[in-house]
Amino acid sequence: MKQLFLIIGAPGSGKTTDAQAIAKRNADRVVHYSTGDLLREEVVSGSERGKLIGSIIAKGDLVPLDIVIQTIISALTNASRDIVLIDGYPRSIEQMQALHTKLAEQKEVELVKVIEVLVSEQVAKERVLGRARGADDDVEVFNNRMRVFLEPLSEMRAFYGDKGLLHTINGERTIEEIVEEMNTYVLSQVKG
Repeated sequence: MKQLFLIIGAPGSGKTTDAQAIAKRNADRVVHYSTGDLLREEVVSGSERGKLIGSIIAKGDLVPLDIVIQTIISALTNASRDIVLIDGYPRSIEQMQALHTKLAEQKEVELVKVIEVLVSEQVAKERVLGRARGADDDVEVFNNRMRVFLEPLSEMRAFYGDKGLLHTINGERTIEEIVEEMNTYVLSQVKG
């Protein structure tokens, strides 16, 4: 059975960097997928769906649920390792519920924990605007992305917290400290 860990956090929280480091450190056991990367790969492919995703991402809005769920379930099903880290998902109550429902319908993948990398809005903004990689990193788009992240957050925390699935990590430390803590935690939660 695949063991799934979802890593959530604000734009600029470092969740992708942290997950990549853990997967690299445990390459024989852990694989990492970023929903953002999976969706960007679709954009680069030039497909009709990729063009649609590209226009949605450029505005900082959410990609439609069915496209995201298809992408994630495909990645989980085809994962090359038994421990799977996915960052940047879920981003809405609908995504959370749809994934929870999809996971409950099958026996191949178990959601072990949801890890939230906590950073203040100010730290997130400084990090995102400081890296300024492209069109999705201006102030207006950052503010939209932050709003999209924050709107469902309390309900998501309650949903996963009530199920004993939520774990938080302080994301305002060095990458090394965060990765060390998250790595130890993930490995301590793996079953079997």
